[in-house]
Amino acid sequence: MSEIILIAALCLLAGLAAGALIFVLSRPRTAETDRAAVEGLAQVNARIDAMGSWLHKTQGQLQQTVHERLDAVSQYLGESMKTSTKHTTEHLQQLHARLAVIDSAQKNITDLAAQVSLLQNVLSNKQSRGAFGQGQLEAIVADVLPQGAYEFQYTLKNKSRPDCAIFMPDSGPLIIDAKFPLEAMTAWRAAATEEERKQAAQRVKHDITKHISDIAEKYLIPGETQDIALMFIPSESVYADLHERFDDLVQRAQRARVMIVSPTLMVMAIQVLKQVRKDAQMREAADQIRGEVGHMLKDVGLLAERVRKLQTHFGQANTDIEVILTSTGRIEKRAIRIEELEFDDEPPSAEIIQAPIRKLEAGE
Repeated sequence: MSEIILIAALCLLAGLAAGALIFVLSRPRTAETDRAAVEGLAQVNARIDAMGSWLHKTQGQLQQTVHERLDAVSQYLGESMKTSTKHTTEHLQQLHARLAVIDSAQKNITDLAAQVSLLQNVLSNKQSRGAFGQGQLEAIVADVLPQGAYEFQYTLKNKSRPDCAIFMPDSGPLIIDAKFPLEAMTAWRAAATEEERKQAAQRVKHDITKHISDIAEKYLIPGETQDIALMFIPSESVYADLHERFDDLVQRAQRARVMIVSPTLMVMAIQVLKQVRKDAQMREAADQIRGEVGHMLKDVGLLAERVRKLQTHFGQANTDIEVILTSTGRIEKRAIRIEELEFDDEPPSAEIIQAPIRKLEAGE
């Protein structure tokens, strides 16, 4: 901006000088005009010199100002670039950290996908699926109940071997089956058309109904097992679909005294069974304590009777001592009487000797 003002001032001076020169040249030449022209040119030159000095001074100030501003701008740009570089470095570090987190998450997702694929392969095989359900059931039971309260692959009297038997106090074991027919449910879920879905639903009803009947026939033995049995489903989603879409199968299972349970319900059931066993043990301990207290009361009664007999013996002993003391007093009195007897030099007659004896015999 200052450079523009300086250029404009120079142009103005040049214009004034040119205008004065033209004015002088345009007038008729006389001695006075020549003298006036010389004076005018001298004034113009003086003004030009003054303007040049001012312009030179202004140019120096302008250069100093420009240098100061350039230094300030350079310093500001340096600090700004330094700050920007610092922020950029921090953002890059955060970006690297987030990329590391994303890589870790991607790795976990890949591992999870592999595990899901492996689980799908396991569930697609009937034997592997049975082992999977058996393993899950064993983990739930073993984590809650103590050793001796259950047995896996327990043999019943009819030679059947259920997956798990939980021993109940004062009654038969509770039977749990973990062999759920999952193929029909998988086909029902994978059905693409309405016709396929209907056929898969019929297969679900047929397979589960047969499984319920097998459990009721094999594991509900009067006098040996409990009145109900549990059918364990190792999948919460399958359990939810079964209750939501096939409520008639659930009702049929309940009428057959076969309770369908999911992993969550199995944990709750095992906790209830643990509490029932604990209550039974507490009742048994209370009965033992009650029996011991009865024996203690009996022993206390016998002790009281023996103390009373001892008290009677002590009373009899006191009576005997009093009788002995009475006899001793009489003997002392008789001894005193004998000592008070006087004898002459002549031997006493038989009458005199027998008189005290008769008195002693008479108890005097």
